[in-house]
Amino acid sequence: MRVVVSGGGTGGHIYPALSLIKEIQKNHVDAEILYIGTEKGLEADIVPREGIPFKTIHITGFKRKLSIENIKTVTRFLVGVKRAKKLINDFKPDVVIGTGGYVCGPVVYAAAKLNIPTVIHEQNSVPGLTNKFLSKYVDRIAICFDEAKQFFPESKVVFTGNPRASDVLNIDGEAGRTSLGLDRNKKTVLIVGGSRGAKPINDAFLSVLDEWPKKGYQVVYVTGSVHYDNVMGKVNQNSQSDQVIIKPFIHNMPDVLGAVDLIVARAGATTLAEITALGLPSILIPSPYVTNNHQEKNANALKSNGAAIVLKENEMNGPLLLEHIDTVLTTEQKWNDMKKAAKDLGVPKAAHNLYELLKGVSR
Repeated sequence: MRVVVSGGGTGGHIYPALSLIKEIQKNHVDAEILYIGTEKGLEADIVPREGIPFKTIHITGFKRKLSIENIKTVTRFLVGVKRAKKLINDFKPDVVIGTGGYVCGPVVYAAAKLNIPTVIHEQNSVPGLTNKFLSKYVDRIAICFDEAKQFFPESKVVFTGNPRASDVLNIDGEAGRTSLGLDRNKKTVLIVGGSRGAKPINDAFLSVLDEWPKKGYQVVYVTGSVHYDNVMGKVNQNSQSDQVIIKPFIHNMPDVLGAVDLIVARAGATTLAEITALGLPSILIPSPYVTNNHQEKNANALKSNGAAIVLKENEMNGPLLLEHIDTVLTTEQKWNDMKKAAKDLGVPKAAHNLYELLKGVSR
């Protein structure tokens, strides 16, 4: 099986692609993969480190306002299509899949024009411009939220889930607990604002700093590397507690997710795939700084099913956040109901679902 995979820009597009590649290689030991990304995207660092053959094209995204840059983007797109056609013709794939990001535009479009079977994978409840454009040309569209179905041709849509969900199936919760020195007899809330952190969440945490040690549960707070020194400077002015653990970043996040009882987080597609696969109750604070406000719509998909509480960033504050955490962790019935609702939404076999879809359309 020969597969071209394209996805870039953010981890939310790259990591599902890597999870899918693992699944392909598990089922086809002789599978050949070519990953096409950009030189400046995160994929240029992440993908080669995984030992996956990697090629690049140059492309940028469209501005949402009229701009001279959009004319340049059209030119880059056409040049990118030409480059992608050459890469594809040289590699001769059985199928091409795009997992999101601007780079998928010329790659998947080129494959479709070469009559090679094509699939796009949409992680969010609201698709971006690239996948909306590509939906007219591809053979199949894999989605992770039922809410995304309305934006695509119905006959092409297949619900697969997000392959990242499969990566948490074999986590070691005990290892996560040990790595943080957590007390197994106490419930734990993990508060995290993404890899770089989020200042509004930091401010909310700090505003009730004196309250955390009084609680009957443990708190693991991930500040993000750029905020860590500032947060610790304020924490050190107060007495610290063993049950409040503050870290700049957590490298073994899947294991830690398996060790906690509640997560406070943004609402990126990868995060939601992981926590629903685990059946982890959540308090979601969607980032308002994303295209089409898709994080809030992602979060509301969980909220409407009883799996999450959603707080808008501009309405969220320390006392309110603390009140909701208290309610979930101290009300056993609510915690159990949210856990079950999250588990019901999870798609732990998502990577295999997407692999089967690829296999079904490949030539």
